[in-house]
Amino acid sequence: MPYDLEFEKPLAELDKKIKARQKKSLKPHEQEQLFKAEQDLVCLTEDIYNHLTDWQTTLVARHKDRPHAIDYLHLMCNDFFTLRGDRNFGDNQTILGGPATLDNQTVMFLCQEKGRTRKEQRDYNAGQPRPEGFRKAQRLMQQAEKFAFPLICLIDAPGASIALEDEERGQGTAIATSLFKMSQLRTPIISVVIGEGGSGGALALAVADRLLMLEHTYFAVAAPESVAIIIWRNARFADLAAEGQQISARHLHQLGLIDALIPEPLGGAHRDYQTMAATLKATLLQELEVLQQLPTDELLTKRYHKYRSIGEISNGTH
Repeated sequence: MPYDLEFEKPLAELDKKIKARQKKSLKPHEQEQLFKAEQDLVCLTEDIYNHLTDWQTTLVARHKDRPHAIDYLHLMCNDFFTLRGDRNFGDNQTILGGPATLDNQTVMFLCQEKGRTRKEQRDYNAGQPRPEGFRKAQRLMQQAEKFAFPLICLIDAPGASIALEDEERGQGTAIATSLFKMSQLRTPIISVVIGEGGSGGALALAVADRLLMLEHTYFAVAAPESVAIIIWRNARFADLAAEGQQISARHLHQLGLIDALIPEPLGGAHRDYQTMAATLKATLLQELEVLQQLPTDELLTKRYHKYRSIGEISNGTH
C-alpha cells in the first residue's frame, strides 16, 4: 500500500527505493543494503507515527483505505444479522446494527458506516447519520437490554447530518434521546472510535461504560475545518485548529476523557486489517469480561459517576 499522506513523503521515497531494489537480482552486499533499508523504513515509520500532530492524526483517521465498521464485523464475528428501520419513518443505512456472535457470546453491535464507492457513500450519506438512524439505534439498544446482550458501538462519523429535512424530522431530539437511553441502559456498553469521531454523530453512540479509541483516531465537537472557519474564516487553518482542540486519541487519553487507547499496526490500521481486527476483538472481549462481572445497579452507578466527573476542576487542575 503506498504512502500517500503529505507527512509520509520521506517514507514514500524510501519505500520507492526499496521496491526498485527488490526487482533486481542482488549481490550479497546489495542484499544487506536492502535489508538495512527495510529496517530503516520500519524505524522511520515508527518515529513519524509516534509523533503525529493532532492534524496528522485526523488525516490518518480519514484515510480512504482505513477499515470500516463492516470490515471489522466480517473479521471479528462468526455471524451478523442486520436489523433495519426505526418503526417510525424509515431505515438509515448509515447506522448499521444487529446481533452478532463474538467469541461464542451474543452481542448487539451499533456501527456507523461511510461506504467507499460513490454509490455506497450516497447510500450511507458519507457516514452522517439521519434522525431515523438514531431512532433505529435506540430500538436496538432496547433490544440489547431486553435480551441481556452487551452493546458494542463502533464510531466512525464526520458528524450528524445537518440537512434541513433531517432537522425537520427531529435530528436534535433523536441525538438527545440516544444520549439519555445509553445513560440508563441496563446492559454493559463499550464504544470504540475506529476512525472519525465527529460532533453529535459520534457523541450519540459514545455514552458507554468504556469509551475506547484506536490509536490514530480523533474525537471532536466540530471538525478542525469548521473550527478554522469560525475562528479565522478560512478552512486552510484546520491544522492550527486541530492542535488547539487537542482532538487526537493520545491527547484525549492524557486528559482522561477516554478510558484506553487501542494500538494500531505500524503505519495505521489501513496497513493490516487482520491484525487490527484481532487486536480490537481481544480488547473487546477483555473489557466485556470485566464489565459483565458487575451487578447491573453498580454498572449504572459507575457509568453515572464516570460522566459526572468529566470536566471537574479541583485546585486548578482537571
